[in-house]
Amino acid sequence: MTEGNSTTVTDGGSADRLTRLEQEGEIAADYLEGLLDIADLDGDIDMDVEGERAAVSIVGDSARDLNMLVGRDGEVLEALQELTRLAVHRETGDRSRLMLDIGGFRARKRTELALLGAKAAAEAKGTGQPVKLDPMTPFERKVVHDAVAAAGLRSESEGEEPERRVVVLPV
Repeated sequence: MTEGNSTTVTDGGSADRLTRLEQEGEIAADYLEGLLDIADLDGDIDMDVEGERAAVSIVGDSARDLNMLVGRDGEVLEALQELTRLAVHRETGDRSRLMLDIGGFRARKRTELALLGAKAAAEAKGTGQPVKLDPMTPFERKVVHDAVAAAGLRSESEGEEPERRVVVLPV
């Protein structure tokens, strides 16, 4: 690997991947700090690496500021995540799978969705019929798919964005 090329990953290069993900987190944090400054909003940036992606969170004491950044049903959060991914892409040249959370919104949503997936799996097991859920974002569908798999069933996504939904399949 040439020096300064953080996008090259060698076989078994978990240290290289970690360095790349840490770099994504640093770029994202700088971008988000600039955005918070421009908008004159309060918030601190936390960074982590979860699995194979950088995870960045905006936390703080001002619920009003954080709620404004989350928006209705997380719409502003989703937009900020995409803008942050674009900022990372602009700096690295690589597509980012960075995950952004604001004020614990995604963490709470993940818990709710895992429960929804487990309930849908139980319903599909009990009735023997497929269970179709309401349309969801890709993040939401992933959490539900994982919960259904943990319950021992299969699920699939159907439809086109923005109406794409999870269907839980019986055994």
